[in-house]
Amino acid sequence: MSLTRRLAAEALGTALLLAVVIGSGIMGERLAAGNEAVALLANTLATGAGLVVLITIFGPISGAHFNPAVTLVFLLRKEISPAAALAYVAVQVCGAVIGAFAAHLMFGLPVLEVSTHLRDGPAQAFSEALATFGLIATILGAVRYRPDMTAVCVGLYITAAYWFTASTSFANPAVTIARSLSNTFAGIAPASAPAFIGAQIVGALLGWAAMGWLTKEEKPA
Repeated sequence: MSLTRRLAAEALGTALLLAVVIGSGIMGERLAAGNEAVALLANTLATGAGLVVLITIFGPISGAHFNPAVTLVFLLRKEISPAAALAYVAVQVCGAVIGAFAAHLMFGLPVLEVSTHLRDGPAQAFSEALATFGLIATILGAVRYRPDMTAVCVGLYITAAYWFTASTSFANPAVTIARSLSNTFAGIAPASAPAFIGAQIVGALLGWAAMGWLTKEEKPA
């Protein structure tokens, strides 16, 4: 595919992902009558299902990164050029913000908001590092051994990570930026975002290193 089509797929896919994440969070919160567990469950199921569909559709076009941390890993694996990687990250962030705005429009909220939902502390940062480590491990393992199952594996992993991490598994710098612009159930205060993004990059690098070692073919003795 041409770079133009790949970038369009990344932008559109990331925008739709954020519309799913934020829109389902708003809908879940409105219908849950104050029960945060029910709201989170609704948010989780929609996000996991959305990921499976979006990766299946856009994977053959752009690789369906939708995530600067994923693009960084594929850059380190020399499977994308530096120029293309930089362009991927730019359209991912732009697409994520557009997706957040679209979710607000669907639910009659102000298009531009700033989240007041603080997500601070070492436990939250560690959760994001672990969530992103697991995401990268899932992607690289699936691509290596079961490429036909990549979409399902990623969707299932994120579904699980919503619940086993204290941070509800953002695991994506573009998602983090966009969610800082949404004062809804899925939001994160801008002051909390840098720690999340830093932890996500660290987790991605550790996941890349670990899976590189684990899947490296050994020469026969």
